[in-house]
Amino acid sequence: MDVHARIRSYIGKALAQPVNDSDDLFQLGLVNSLFAMQLVAFVENEFSITAEREDLDIRNFCSISAVTAFVEAKLAARGVR
Repeated sequence: MDVHARIRSYIGKALAQPVNDSDDLFQLGLVNSLFAMQLVAFVENEFSITAEREDLDIRNFCSISAVTAFVEAKLAARGVR
């Protein structure tokens, strides 16, 4: 399963309703700050990356597309494709 599919699956299981990849989960009121921390933990564990202090920006975690782009950038920086 690719990065996008794994993130979509996790978020899909966590939410009670379907969302589009570009939907802002926080702006729509679908999630809260606790979920944000759970999402960060999932990303770190699932993809063996570390979200540094400067990475903890809501824009990196607000949508499926944003999380996917964040993870792919971190993996690319590590030389993982």
